[in-house]
Amino acid sequence: MMYISTRGGGTPMPFQDTVLTGLARDGGLLLPERIPDVRGLLRGWRLLAFQDLAYEVIRLFADDIPDADLHRIIRASTHAFRHPDVTPVVAVGPIHVLELFHGPTLAFKDVALQFLGNLFEYVLQRSGQELNIVAATSGDTGSAAIHGVKGRERMRIFVMHPRGRVSPAQERQMTTVRDANVLNLAVDGTFDDCQRIVKDLFNDLDWRDAHHLGAVNSINWARVLAQVTYYFYAAFRVMDETGATRVRFGIPTGNFGDIFAGYVATRMGLPVDRLVLATNENDILTRFFTTGVYAAGGVVPTPSPSMDIQVASNFERYLFYRADGDTEQVRRWMTHFQIEGRITVDTVAGAPSVDPLIRAGRGDTAETLETIRRFWKDFGYLLDPHTAVGVHVGLQHLDETAPMICLATAHPAKFGAAIKQATGQDLAHHPILDALAGLPTRVEIVAADTRAVAAVMERKIAQNP
Repeated sequence: MMYISTRGGGTPMPFQDTVLTGLARDGGLLLPERIPDVRGLLRGWRLLAFQDLAYEVIRLFADDIPDADLHRIIRASTHAFRHPDVTPVVAVGPIHVLELFHGPTLAFKDVALQFLGNLFEYVLQRSGQELNIVAATSGDTGSAAIHGVKGRERMRIFVMHPRGRVSPAQERQMTTVRDANVLNLAVDGTFDDCQRIVKDLFNDLDWRDAHHLGAVNSINWARVLAQVTYYFYAAFRVMDETGATRVRFGIPTGNFGDIFAGYVATRMGLPVDRLVLATNENDILTRFFTTGVYAAGGVVPTPSPSMDIQVASNFERYLFYRADGDTEQVRRWMTHFQIEGRITVDTVAGAPSVDPLIRAGRGDTAETLETIRRFWKDFGYLLDPHTAVGVHVGLQHLDETAPMICLATAHPAKFGAAIKQATGQDLAHHPILDALAGLPTRVEIVAADTRAVAAVMERKIAQNP
């Protein structure tokens, strides 16, 4: 399988090269030249445990890694999960919940970033290269990425988070890690500023090459690929339980990475009836899928901070398929958005949505807190605020023939203040997080400026060769 840029530049590259490349050199995102049709394999895949299913999915896209090596990488990537099913599915009231928070940092990002850390190590050992990973986080990517690469040889990681805009638990999960190859940067700005800096650094090709940059954000295709696996696993479990022949997914959405993984799974042939996209007040994606207009606005702080995003980095991959692979059209759209802050994609007159597969809605702060309160009161099940946004919108799209699977993207203990506000009780605790209280931290405050971040990175690299 070879990979190409959404903007058409460069030459196709194999999977292992995409792992280290991150952002394409023309500023686009990397995608496989084709998405395999697996409809003839679904019956056999349905019988597999999570690790074996992940292997079958990933090997189709990573065929330059020997089978035995890929098996080892995948099994090593699930060792730190505390549930034997890795990503279990539970029935809660009218929905099913896909629990993605059983990894070492209690967030769905662990599924991909445990895999990516092992993948980086594998590729670097064989190439003899080193890697300086630069990441932006709105909350969960940072800690999951740090725990995926801390202490590993041949790599350093620099994680930017918006200062004061992540939860206290999320911040402690990052800043209490003091390994020599880890540096946390608190940026005086928003998550969109952090993402802009990452892209600026990658688009400075001379600086990027000189400092061997790598990416763990979902601009890295390997991250999206790892997330494709749990869509198959969850759909199979729910179809086994209910006898349904198709399912729906409710997906809390900020950067469009998680829902794009579901989009890929559907294009591969997974019987998905709807992907239900859910945003909080930062609703650029909801507005796009209801109007066809993608227009950035100001970031609004909410109880679901990982979704407080106005520019979704993975959206460009969706536009590639929307344009039927026309890379020139994608380039025009992205150039126009960079200049004007908005683009319009033509829609079919009278259609209920921009895309027949994707429905979209938003849950504001009051609706999020009410959903948390109601699910605790009615079912004794505690939702984190991001999951609650997805559940709130998902409940508006129930169908008797297609069970709704809502993605639980984080453990509620990461957002104790929101849980207490919603329920009036101090319910959200986890021993992993409780153990961080009082530990020493290390973090540098930096301006929301690309050169300022580059200077900090250069200093750290020189100090820790």
